[in-house]
Amino acid sequence: MEETIVITGASSGIGKACAEVLTAPGKRFILTARRNERLLELAAELEKGGALVWTYVLDVRSREACQEWATQIPESFRNIRVLINNAGLAAGLSGIQDGDFTDWDRMIDTNVKGLLYTTEAILPFLKRAPGAHIVNMGSIAGKEVYANGNVYCASKHAVDALTRSMRIDLLPLGIKVSSVSPGMVETEFSLVRFKGDAERASAVYQGLEPLKPEDIAEAVKYIITAPKHVTVADIVLFPSAQASSRDVVRKPLA
Repeated sequence: MEETIVITGASSGIGKACAEVLTAPGKRFILTARRNERLLELAAELEKGGALVWTYVLDVRSREACQEWATQIPESFRNIRVLINNAGLAAGLSGIQDGDFTDWDRMIDTNVKGLLYTTEAILPFLKRAPGAHIVNMGSIAGKEVYANGNVYCASKHAVDALTRSMRIDLLPLGIKVSSVSPGMVETEFSLVRFKGDAERASAVYQGLEPLKPEDIAEAVKYIITAPKHVTVADIVLFPSAQASSRDVVRKPLA
């Protein structure tokens, strides 16, 4: 039976790009997100190329929903070798003294607890798959902190710590654990962070060429196709105009 790749947060951005970059005739995908229409559009696109796709509307913040999802996976998709924990977000950009606790909960529940819940749900399948692999989507915010990033940075530091801990814990089971930690990537990330303020979101990338979702997807592909004896622990990616979370060179606008 063809191996299955699971991607959370697959309806747009990096998750969608991962599915597109990894697809091939006969490949099997389980794609989850909250936006069903976009999931179905992506599934149709992949199926035109010969892939087999099962979609599921999932809010990773609910442990019960994740557990129910696992019970619903069709038998033909249960040979799961790869889990890409991509679902995540930033909400707000303010000092800790001005923070919104609903934003804090949303980030922690999605970025940290959601990763735990989806991993818990899929681990029983991974344990049975030779060469199983978990890839967690990190961030440069998980390596450094920056002004007004507080809780988002904390959540991504947690992802970094969980990735390293999972690699140790799952080593005896033969399950590889990796992460990809991007800098500035132009997706819906900033639009979500600024709660639909398109002008403020686009300003984040003005004067430079940011990474594209496909750049991150190619890194994921490299990780999961590395030889059996190789584990890529982490890949940090920046656009050429960026050197850290704070150091960015922008060209003057014409």
